[in-house]
Amino acid sequence: MSRDSNYDHHISIFSPQGRLYQMEYAFKAASSASGLTGIALRGADTAVVVTQRKVPDRLIVPTSVSHVHNVTAKIGVLATGMTADCHSAVQRMRYEAADFEFKYGYSIPPAVLAKRMADIAQVNTQSASMRPLAVVLLIVGVDDEKGPQVLKVDPAGHFLPFKGTASGAKEQEATNFLEKRVENIPEYSFDETVRTAIVCLGSVLGSDFRGNEIEVACVQGKEGKFRSLTEEEIEDHLNAIADDADA
Repeated sequence: MSRDSNYDHHISIFSPQGRLYQMEYAFKAASSASGLTGIALRGADTAVVVTQRKVPDRLIVPTSVSHVHNVTAKIGVLATGMTADCHSAVQRMRYEAADFEFKYGYSIPPAVLAKRMADIAQVNTQSASMRPLAVVLLIVGVDDEKGPQVLKVDPAGHFLPFKGTASGAKEQEATNFLEKRVENIPEYSFDETVRTAIVCLGSVLGSDFRGNEIEVACVQGKEGKFRSLTEEEIEDHLNAIADDADA
């Protein structure tokens, strides 16, 4: 048995190499538990999230399965990881957003909500009686001053704004795909942003999609609302991607 295995019994114990093994296990669970890959992308005036729609049981009503959630009218989140942890995190986000608006009289900015969720996640790493949530949050929303934003919160309580990012099983492959286009991403129109995110997901998974096999949600412009695209809208984008590939 490895010497380091003595240091993974509690989340608050460091190994001699300065590692917190329970946190590393939490990251592993967050990336592999759902088997999903999520993509978030911010264009010129648009922020988009894309992920697969996996229905785990044929008896489940397909439309009831979603990993994209509304938090406020202008903020949404794609949560990847353990399903129950995802629901718990989303519920806490809605509470924090409502509490902020009640106290201060205006909607919570996406960056403030991300920081609050990161602070809560970080507290869970400090005590042996707590367990970090095995969930990665890709938050998209509209900031009244900065426009559409993309932020990522991980189980350790780390958060940052991104031009484009990914989470889940194929996170590294998706990140490599986006890095090759990082110079152009901030100038993308709405359609280019949505289609690049879909192409990225299809590329890393090595498959083509139908409209009912992926979820796409977005915010557009400073006054935009967070909304999920319909199957018909997704099909239109998929057809346009196919036409561009054939051209």
